[in-house]
Amino acid sequence: MEEIVSVFPSALRPLCRAGFARGLEPEEIRLRIGRPVMALAKGREYFWNQKEIAWQNDEEASYIWQEEDMKETLSRMSRYSMYALEEEMRNGFFTIQGGHRIGVAGRTVCEQGKILSFRNISCINIRVARQKKGCATKLLPWLTDGDNIYNTLLLSPPGLGKTTMLRDCIRLLSEGNSILPGKKVGVVDERSELAASYFGVPQNDLGNRTDVLDNCPKAEGMRLLLRSMSPQILAVDELGSKEDYLAVEEALHCGCRIIGTMHARDVFELREKVYLSDWLEKGFFGRFVFLMLTECGERKFSVYDGGMQKLC
Repeated sequence: MEEIVSVFPSALRPLCRAGFARGLEPEEIRLRIGRPVMALAKGREYFWNQKEIAWQNDEEASYIWQEEDMKETLSRMSRYSMYALEEEMRNGFFTIQGGHRIGVAGRTVCEQGKILSFRNISCINIRVARQKKGCATKLLPWLTDGDNIYNTLLLSPPGLGKTTMLRDCIRLLSEGNSILPGKKVGVVDERSELAASYFGVPQNDLGNRTDVLDNCPKAEGMRLLLRSMSPQILAVDELGSKEDYLAVEEALHCGCRIIGTMHARDVFELREKVYLSDWLEKGFFGRFVFLMLTECGERKFSVYDGGMQKLC
């Protein structure tokens, strides 16, 4: 993860590298001016100890992020041109080399209720782009019936791996196998999390038959891909708005298959979602996959059919 290590001030790089060397596989590194540096890895929080050049479980003697650290890190992330990132940052994040997403918070400059730019950035969240190839291998047979692909929703509360699972489903469906021919997949990557595109080029492997529309609103992107790229499958992350639902229905009526994600803890919470209840009645989706975390930190899944009968 040298792309991440290299954006830190030189004195802090050995400390950042230490966590990766321990095999912690951090998912996030949070930098807040005047607060301890915090990393989230395998469901636990870690803090930087500069004296020991190590990551620790408690805040005692942890490194406090300074304003000078923030300025240098932002300069390195932007290649010394923050102005070039202003357009991308209006959405609250930008992407650096390697596909790592950088969320920002601080003082905003607004006009008529719309964010024009960020000033005095005081908080950064580094979302580490990490592809886990093969994580959806056991799930794929539940989503297919011969050459047929079920319209599928992957569901869980935030942070349990929906995007990671969707990313690998896209790759597997695009590549195909001895039973399932590879499919043309169109990906609407509104927040640059699936493909982790950098200057429009996907940094993650989504398969040879996959086309990516980066940093584009989901509803508009689905319609655009249907017109321009003739996908057999559309993949979208975090469906939620009314516009998203309308665009999904348009795609389904065009004969395109949908695989997407949505926040829902269980079947009961799923049924409470206003637009989705209509989909359940119409039988638009043939598979609902709930992701969960076991007590030992491992992820597992349960699969339901279109009638909400549990299959596994």
